[in-house]
Amino acid sequence: MTIQFLKTNAKNEDFIKLVAQLDTDLATRDGADHSFYHQFNGIDRLEHCLVAYYNHKAVGCGALKTFDPTTLEVKRMYVLPDFRGKGIATKVLTALEVWTKALGFHHCLLETGKRQPEAIALYQKNGYVIVPNYPPYEGVQNSLCFRKTVHGQTNKNS
Repeated sequence: MTIQFLKTNAKNEDFIKLVAQLDTDLATRDGADHSFYHQFNGIDRLEHCLVAYYNHKAVGCGALKTFDPTTLEVKRMYVLPDFRGKGIATKVLTALEVWTKALGFHHCLLETGKRQPEAIALYQKNGYVIVPNYPPYEGVQNSLCFRKTVHGQTNKNS
């Protein structure tokens, strides 16, 4: 399956539509916790957004947000339900890691909910390790935080 990527920002219509579907999915999974998490997931300040296309259809997305001088936080990862299980999420994540390195950062950091076993498996499969919850997720029981060093990584798909 050939996937093409568009590097864009949060004003991209396809990115906005995919994030809306992500938020609908998360509202169901997170239940009463959704409003807490939603406050950290605004897209208006995201400058590094990625949209994955299959046959000119937007099928997945992800974004990067500066966390500290050496680390970018992976945000808004999503793949349409009909396209899951085809390796697209791994391709999006890998593209975000390559972009992180190209921007001069050394690490990717991310948070996901314990009610998202598919996401947890994806991150672990791709070399992310669980780290203590970082702000603003410190003490949040439903959150799992992950980190991966990307400095020095080479990309076979670029």
